[in-house]
Amino acid sequence: MKTFSDEEMQGLLTTSRGYSLVILKKGPKHGSEGSDTIVWEHARRNFAMRGAGKLVIVLPVRDETDVCGVGIFDTDLDETASLMAEDPGVQAGVFTFVVHPARSFPGDALPS
Repeated sequence: MKTFSDEEMQGLLTTSRGYSLVILKKGPKHGSEGSDTIVWEHARRNFAMRGAGKLVIVLPVRDETDVCGVGIFDTDLDETASLMAEDPGVQAGVFTFVVHPARSFPGDALPS
């Protein structure tokens, strides 16, 4: 693993930019009758937002906590909150969400 000098780190940090991080959590109606259909429509919408370049990374969480997923949006905080408020799962109470400002480096990606 490479060791980075202070100068290299400072140079790289100047290339970072803002993103919005969404933490999706179980809502009061999570797991209720019919919620699986709503979750499917939530996923369909996620694919559409990915295709539009707004939701750049989607990470479903598969454990026993109340966290259902994490998303990184290439939109500002207000637009991200608005997009999430329109989500069918959020509107149905299946999910809740929190939006956080975050920074990363353009071109970062998950390994294929």
